[in-house]
Amino acid sequence: MRFTRRVICTLSALVAGYVCFAADPVLNLHDPLSNPGFVHFYNNEFDEAIIQFEKGVKAHPDDPESYNHLAQGILYREMLRDGALESQLVGGTNPFLRRSKLAVSAQDKQRFTSCVTQSVNLSQALLEKNPQDVHALYALGVAHALRSNYSFLVEKAWVDALHEATAARKINQQILEIQPGFVDARLLLGLHEYIVASLPFYMRALGVVAGFHGDKEGGIRQLEDVRRNGILNRYDAEIVLAAIYRRERSPEKAIPLLRDVAARFPRNYLLRFEQVEMYSDLGDKKSALQVLGQIDYLRRTGAPGYRNVAPAKIKYLRANLLFWYGDLDPALADLKQITGNGAAELDLKTAVMAWLRLGQVYDLEGNHQEAIEAYRETMKTAPGSAAAMEAKNYMSNPYHRKRLTG
Repeated sequence: MRFTRRVICTLSALVAGYVCFAADPVLNLHDPLSNPGFVHFYNNEFDEAIIQFEKGVKAHPDDPESYNHLAQGILYREMLRDGALESQLVGGTNPFLRRSKLAVSAQDKQRFTSCVTQSVNLSQALLEKNPQDVHALYALGVAHALRSNYSFLVEKAWVDALHEATAARKINQQILEIQPGFVDARLLLGLHEYIVASLPFYMRALGVVAGFHGDKEGGIRQLEDVRRNGILNRYDAEIVLAAIYRRERSPEKAIPLLRDVAARFPRNYLLRFEQVEMYSDLGDKKSALQVLGQIDYLRRTGAPGYRNVAPAKIKYLRANLLFWYGDLDPALADLKQITGNGAAELDLKTAVMAWLRLGQVYDLEGNHQEAIEAYRETMKTAPGSAAAMEAKNYMSNPYHRKRLTG
């Protein structure tokens, strides 16, 4: 669920995905949704998911996948806290290659690294006994994908991230040579195909992918195969395909996918947030506002997953939507309220974007002096952020955009 207005969600979310074993009678795999940890995970309830995954490690200390599950829960909890799962808030100002490092505590870094290392060691021990152990290979591939995710998000180590993603791709190719019917293994293959083809030339020229150029259309076909024929990873494929279709400027393909996963995981409010952005991209302001109304209703009625959503965040989403549609007066009213009395409710990423949008609206209305004050607050709120850098540019060069009509 990780999207921007013009750029796809963070590379990290696509590299790792939500990769889990699926239920399959031949491979003797089990549907992760039978594990309450994954029910919590898909609903963005990561504290609860981690508790369940810790139980899994204790119950199955020799299973490499149990450590992958725990590592994934730890990392995605930090992504949620940092706002990395709420990419619609960046509104096109923060392409994924410029994202700042994910702030992770030393304790969680150690736990994540320990879990992934244990998964790798257990997988390799199993493979020494049987090099064609599909379960061990799959666990090893997931571990490499998680390391890729971590290298990108936490360490900002691009080359290491691509190395790990490439290792994951090769392992999943090996799995399909052994067990062609393991459709869910195509999730990482499709992701890697698409990501590498989407990378800037200078990154592909580094030689990290060893002549592998990727294939956007081929990657999408593999993900569609998982969506149609996978067992559990079809949900993961739906989420990733929604991001990809948005990047490919086909929100009409993304919306039904998002609606489906939102219905399956009703406590995941971010899925509805993303629907707002998708409808906006499609030019359907009415539907976007309707979804925002649903979010606010669920919050006001204390629906699970929504009761802690800050009213100011919903108001920001509405103001941001109106901003893109050129409805500047109501957007300005909302933004002034958000940056005033509602500021204390906001997370840092939403707050800094609210100040930036306020300045941009003032500029569009010809009030550059007020805009300058808002840009100063943007830089003060998050000095090193991409929004702050953008605001600095507007101090002497007022923001300009063709005024849109609703």
